[in-house]
Amino acid sequence: MRASAFLYPWDVNGDPAAPERTAALGVRGATLAAAYHSTRALTPRHPRHRVITAEYAAVLYPPGGHWRGRSPRPHPAGDWAPGDAFGEAAGALAAAGLEVHTWVVLAHNSRLGAEHPETSVVNAYGDRYPWAPCVAQPATRAYLVDLAAEAAVRPGARGTELESLGWYGFAHLHAHDKTAGVALGDAGQYLMSLCFCPACRTGYGTRGLDADALAHAVRGALEPVWRGAPSGGGWPAVERLLGAPEAGGTRAWREATARTLQEEAVAAVRAAAPEGFQVLLHADPVSHHCGADAGTDPAHVLSVADGVVVPCAQGPDLLAPFARHAGAGTVLAANLPVVSGLGGRPTALARDAARARSLGATELRLYHAGLASDADLEAVAAGLAAL
Repeated sequence: MRASAFLYPWDVNGDPAAPERTAALGVRGATLAAAYHSTRALTPRHPRHRVITAEYAAVLYPPGGHWRGRSPRPHPAGDWAPGDAFGEAAGALAAAGLEVHTWVVLAHNSRLGAEHPETSVVNAYGDRYPWAPCVAQPATRAYLVDLAAEAAVRPGARGTELESLGWYGFAHLHAHDKTAGVALGDAGQYLMSLCFCPACRTGYGTRGLDADALAHAVRGALEPVWRGAPSGGGWPAVERLLGAPEAGGTRAWREATARTLQEEAVAAVRAAAPEGFQVLLHADPVSHHCGADAGTDPAHVLSVADGVVVPCAQGPDLLAPFARHAGAGTVLAANLPVVSGLGGRPTALARDAARARSLGATELRLYHAGLASDADLEAVAAGLAAL
């Protein structure tokens, strides 16, 4: 199976050994960040540093002049990835024989929310989520589509992997996060992720819902959850808490909004890309889910993109719904964490990959070669050699 390893430009730039070390794992590709959210990352082998603090969401290359005068617009990275950090790293990785894909994070941007709070998801209580741009707002959608095309189609890239191309909601690993005191469950997460910005309030109206009444219903549905009652899992639990008509109306609005954004962004990438450029989406087959792996309808997303990158940290079962709709040449990439300190299973890579292949995976994505210890990387190399 073809395998690709996730990397940041700062894992490569300034470390002459990094490209060959990555290639020696047995991977054929590198999925290299071109637009990324704020983070604090360990660099356990770099000769110049051990910790990188990316202070805000940024593009890791010089943004084009067409952004001048626009608002919102992407920001270049600071000293953690200066200049064309992506281009420098991509060139070094390609010279080591690796096929480079861009890794583009879209609707997950705390700086956007800080500078333009009106772009953020607003929950039923009126709280804003600055990390989560509302993908229903026309100006935000235009920004995301243009960013997707620019960040995806960088010189030297043979394809792209688009993350967070859909709804982001309540769930978010934030600085010193203190949100686990109440177990929201799947249904509670959905209710806390419903947006009530002006665009979404209007959108609910197109589905026959009164936004004020809906917000009141959401708050009422969550009251038992705040007191400790389990919300339950799956869509039936959402319907039970909120009522089937209300739940169905919100889902119809949000699914249509996400689908059209995915269509527009992929079309923009294809228009900017050379022939043969591959476009993949990080995707979850449960359409009402939010997050980095956007909730999708498998049949629809595979009619739009060349394939999907599927989260398999909890096992490969999420591959099966996509496999049922895959055609010849469809890429189903199983995203397997291989950093043991982050819950990955590098020593079980061969076994996990074989299980993923049995459920339809055609490729592997390994998260994350730059963050892993030497022992983890040795286990990855052994696991890939065994496949």
